[in-house]
Amino acid sequence: MKTLFYYTSILFLGIACTFAQDRITGKPFATRSEVLGQNGMVATSHPLATQIGLDILKSGGNAIDAAIAANAALGLMEPTGCGIGGDLFAIVWDGKTKKLYGLNASGRSPQKLTLEYFQKKGMEKIPSYGPLPVSVPGAVDGWFELHKKFGSKPMSEILSPSIQYAENGFPLTELISWYIQRTIPRFESKGFPNIKDTYITQNGGKLPKEGELYKNPYLANTYRSLAKEGRDAFYKGDIAKTIDTFIKEQGGFLSTKDLAAHTSEWVEPVSINYRGYDVWELPPNGQGIAALQMLQILKGYDFSTIEFGSTEHLHLFTEAKKLAFEDRAKYYADMDFFDVPVTQLLSEEYAENRRKQIKAKAGTYSAGEISAGETIYMTVADKEGTMISLIQSNYRGMGSGMVPPKLGFMLQDRGELFSLKKGQANTYSPGKRPFHTIIPAFITKDNKPYVSFGVMGGDFQPMGHTQIVMNLIDFGMNLQEAGDAPRWDHTGGASPMGNTTQDTGMIRTESGIPYTTLRGLMDKGHKIGTARGVYGGYQAILWDDKNKVYHGASESRKDGQAAGY
Repeated sequence: MKTLFYYTSILFLGIACTFAQDRITGKPFATRSEVLGQNGMVATSHPLATQIGLDILKSGGNAIDAAIAANAALGLMEPTGCGIGGDLFAIVWDGKTKKLYGLNASGRSPQKLTLEYFQKKGMEKIPSYGPLPVSVPGAVDGWFELHKKFGSKPMSEILSPSIQYAENGFPLTELISWYIQRTIPRFESKGFPNIKDTYITQNGGKLPKEGELYKNPYLANTYRSLAKEGRDAFYKGDIAKTIDTFIKEQGGFLSTKDLAAHTSEWVEPVSINYRGYDVWELPPNGQGIAALQMLQILKGYDFSTIEFGSTEHLHLFTEAKKLAFEDRAKYYADMDFFDVPVTQLLSEEYAENRRKQIKAKAGTYSAGEISAGETIYMTVADKEGTMISLIQSNYRGMGSGMVPPKLGFMLQDRGELFSLKKGQANTYSPGKRPFHTIIPAFITKDNKPYVSFGVMGGDFQPMGHTQIVMNLIDFGMNLQEAGDAPRWDHTGGASPMGNTTQDTGMIRTESGIPYTTLRGLMDKGHKIGTARGVYGGYQAILWDDKNKVYHGASESRKDGQAAGY
């Protein structure tokens, strides 16, 4: 009897962990309904940033103005995932021209840092922290490129809310407090300069906890310079000189010449058609086409007969991921340095040949892991029909540990993602953009906008994108359900950084995936595990063209908010 009670208790505990509350509508795993609005919608990973974006829209700004304002706020309010020391990518549906535009605002490696330097030092990989993985920060130039092409309000008005919050303070959310309490002391213990002055001294000599006010007056001054002097304040003015001097003092190579030479690039988004919907990503140096490759393979299976979260679903998904990530490791890189065969990789013929390699049992592969990472993804839509899908990050959470004095931000460490092995697509070279994990996404149908979305989280992002598309199209979920549905990832193998192993890897699942599925996967030869914090964070906006209404959704795993009017 006691044994029966024990197992019954475990069963109900599992159900309680899977379904946090009882709802009278929708899927049982949904945390809330979609947010609806006719005039505009903002979805970010922080409620205050969302409100800033919404205020910009209500005061006559457009989606681009609101996106820049919200991203600036996130650089202050979520420094553990983004900031102006990092890079940016965006896909824009312009309501006027009825066309998609892609922006690659990622930075390049220092011109004076060579592959031979690493080889003489006996390094097999670029360090994760310190001055050597620092590449040119592209986010600020990305803001001004977006603004020049689509913006309407002056940058002084766009950056004003973040300047006020940086000076006066804002209360830390639960999640960001958790990250800050664990990240800042780690950087300080490594002896990196300016950590204490920027993040602790400016806050009364202690790290704020959840609900306590956090300030960054240095960042307020930096934002003021950008608002007054434009992007050249960052890439050619005193900010650039401060970065140059500081990085060289730390033994690095990033210079004023590297910063002054930086440019973003407008690129054509690429797509595949998935069951009547066109799914769009940006071409490499990012990993967006991995999601398209996975979908191209998976559309060869009839998921109307395959249940969501079933053994067959996760098995086919994982095997498609292995094949796409093999190509990722081999081909994805800066296309100014390597001729990535994008058209071939996305072709139906290639997908059909790859599909033939998927068997009933788990296959081995050589592809895989980079990092879970921390990032922000956000999306905004306005009353004129413009929608922007934007992602921005420093990599490895806050970045390299390199904080230039009195500027209020940390520089990214994207350069870590270069390979140091000669002859590879992603091998380090001066002035080259590293392989990039952060990817925005978009879906259109019948040449009209449908969904602007993204799933942040390093290696997981192509898997997250694929899961969202399938949840919406194959499994009929609404926008919020598609993000709340239990997730899984697959890890192991090799990466564009040049590391290689060959095995089946490991599928890691959230608690909502039933044990019968896990048992079935083990029968197929898959290794099964669990992890926390690797399943990304999601925001999305859907346009209902029939009713002329925006649907918004945000991530239940983070602090996000979708809001419309």
